[in-house]
Amino acid sequence: MVIQVGDVSLNDHVLLAPMSGVTDVAYRATLKSLGADVTISEMVASKAIINDESDELRKIQKIDDRTIVQIAGHEPEVMAEAARRCEADGALMIDINFGCPAKKVVNKYAGSAIMQDETLARSIMQEIAKAVTIPVTVKMRTGWDADNRNAVQIAQFAEDAGLKMITVHGRTRAQKFSGTADWQFIRNVKRAVSIPVIANGDISSADDAKKCLQESGADGVMVGRAAIGRPWLIPEINARIAIKPAKYSISLREKLKVIKAHYCRILESYPHRLAVLGARKHLAAYLTDLPQIDMAMRSILRTEDAGEVLRRFDEYADRMSVAA
Repeated sequence: MVIQVGDVSLNDHVLLAPMSGVTDVAYRATLKSLGADVTISEMVASKAIINDESDELRKIQKIDDRTIVQIAGHEPEVMAEAARRCEADGALMIDINFGCPAKKVVNKYAGSAIMQDETLARSIMQEIAKAVTIPVTVKMRTGWDADNRNAVQIAQFAEDAGLKMITVHGRTRAQKFSGTADWQFIRNVKRAVSIPVIANGDISSADDAKKCLQESGADGVMVGRAAIGRPWLIPEINARIAIKPAKYSISLREKLKVIKAHYCRILESYPHRLAVLGARKHLAAYLTDLPQIDMAMRSILRTEDAGEVLRRFDEYADRMSVAA
């Protein structure tokens, strides 16, 4: 059963959350290699798109014609123009960021800060929906803080503006990533609109996803931090929450192939030193999911020699008696 987002059908019920500094073109290509139907770019500032800033445009580089682009900002006309440019460049959909809790984003009156101004939020959604012909969606939090949980109102504005899907992270901006996600609150949003609703927050396993769907009534889930170092988590949850649940398994050999391919994609996507330094956060996360990691393997987190990193993985594969 698909999730229908305007005229676009999503075959997966588990989506990877857009994460700045994580879900770049290399990570998204890795997820596609594992069978993902769609991917969502990192958040990119709308002004950066209009100003053709190369470092920012790299964030929304397409993998294929199933790439969703997430934009942020606070000026309706600027965001509408950015959306038009993304559509012209082949974006499958436009996702509006009303959810980022980062201080540097909020201080620019973007991300979750927009939830404090419902009039502005409505104007942004209306202008972007009018500017493009592809589906427009929005990702938000439950509200700014515990006393201002207005996701239901903004969701209704979104549907009225012509948006086609809503994702809700079950925390307020004030919580950032502390406490627990309130999946039951997301049910209020689901009841208030007729368009698909995706639940986000604290989903680290198929069991979490099942419980979240039960409590929220959402049409699907979005997985964020739990997938860092475990991109195979997305297809695993997809398989297990399907109408006809299927077993999903990935061997150590297959994981090592995925990791090495991801590392090589990072090297291809950035200047060398930027690539090897930027890859470290991914390598560190991968190592936490692998068994019997010794000091020799941990040395890959310090070296700037890409060849040495790949050799260490081959040595590790030999030690674990698998071919990578």
